[in-house]
Amino acid sequence: MALQNPITKGILASLVIFCMHLNFAAVNSVSVRSRLDPNAILITEIDIIFVYDAELANNFPNKKSAWYSRKRAFTREVGEAVEIVNIFIPQGFDSVNATLPARKDEAVKVFIFAYHDDSQAAPIDITEFGDVFVEIDQFGIRVSKLR
Repeated sequence: MALQNPITKGILASLVIFCMHLNFAAVNSVSVRSRLDPNAILITEIDIIFVYDAELANNFPNKKSAWYSRKRAFTREVGEAVEIVNIFIPQGFDSVNATLPARKDEAVKVFIFAYHDDSQAAPIDITEFGDVFVEIDQFGIRVSKLR
């Protein structure tokens, strides 16, 4: 039998250990709700970024200003290693459920940036959140896990 071979056993054990350390995104849904006054003249956007490359996830922009200033060039450079769900929030917006990418379960990291946040705001890592709730108010955004 093939598993009697010590080399085969070693390879199989290594493969099992490797697979146990793979972490993929748990994000199932993202709901966004605005608590801004419908008459306020505030327009913002939220980017939900699905990252499919571990090295890229470790070197991801660490501030909102870095993300939005290089977003176009960054996405051109990395190609299919990321997918962005962009939600544009105009005046009078109430709520929406984001349409997530087909490959969402393959992402190694999932981040959120909001244009409405402080320029030094770090990306919010929602990789392990499952069902995500994003709330926008006059001070910025709050992100929480629904389950």
